[in-house]
Amino acid sequence: MPRGIAQMGLWADDVPAAAEWYARVFGIEPYFVRPLEGTPLYAEFRIGDDGDELGITDRRFAPAGAPRSPGGAVTSWHVDDIEAAFDRLLSLGAAEYQPVTPRGEGFVTASVVDPFGNVLGLIHSPHYLAVLSGRGATGAGASR
Repeated sequence: MPRGIAQMGLWADDVPAAAEWYARVFGIEPYFVRPLEGTPLYAEFRIGDDGDELGITDRRFAPAGAPRSPGGAVTSWHVDDIEAAFDRLLSLGAAEYQPVTPRGEGFVTASVVDPFGNVLGLIHSPHYLAVLSGRGATGAGASR
């Protein structure tokens, strides 16, 4: 049975530019980059309350026939202030994919397309907060 999302993978034609953009979004540098010498083909971040992994891979390694336009599944990251997070991503060069949309009972979603063609979802979810508080977590880097 699945135990959780181990990685969100993104494609980029320019991994160094994508890593730089996401470093601005997250406020941290990638903790893992390959190769160590020359132009990176892969960069990885650990972010959020659980140190979730976001990996950026050179699009040359995408499966044959992989779409180049936004679409498909959307992975949504919990944010405390969805309107501020959405506006910040837009100010950093993302494009609106889905506007901030109330979904009822405290749930609000939105999504953007990053400058590299990937959909990045946002959600404010009372369920996420309930699970987090039930573990006794206090924020970024909290242990399980």
